[in-house]
Amino acid sequence: MNKEKALSKVENLAIEYDQKYYGCAQCVLAALKAVLKDKIPDDAFKAASGLAGGVGRTGNTCGAVTGGVMVLSSFLGRKYKDFFGPENMESLRIAKKVVDRFIQEYGSATCFDIQTKLMGRYFNFWKKEDEEAFLDSGGHDNKCPTVCGKSARWVLEILFEEGLIVDKDI
Repeated sequence: MNKEKALSKVENLAIEYDQKYYGCAQCVLAALKAVLKDKIPDDAFKAASGLAGGVGRTGNTCGAVTGGVMVLSSFLGRKYKDFFGPENMESLRIAKKVVDRFIQEYGSATCFDIQTKLMGRYFNFWKKEDEEAFLDSGGHDNKCPTVCGKSARWVLEILFEEGLIVDKDI
């Protein structure tokens, strides 16, 4: 598969996964794992479980951001054996790249801010009436799935830009 096909595939998968299964961070990870296969550890997918809805459905940092950062960090992040050494600035630098793309596109990397931009208000998912209003507003039809799709695409673009993957890796 070439780069353009991979970018399109990962974006479409993230959209599809969020429409069907929810959990923005896991949807981004699952789409990237489908394209990058064993380059994304299974434990990363499990660890992303609590990140949906802005971390624990609190509206803070968007799960599509945190899921994307987890993937990027799985390539350049500091390993436990290196924990007691210097901080890994490379993983922070590429994490900032995905956050910057969210800020450029949505004005923020915060779930509530992105919801407000896309739907005119934010939704507290811990309130039943807000969760229903979110669904009625197309939240999982075409709003959050598009955010997940863009995140997955941006992360894959960053991996290509950084030379962390090449065509033969996909």
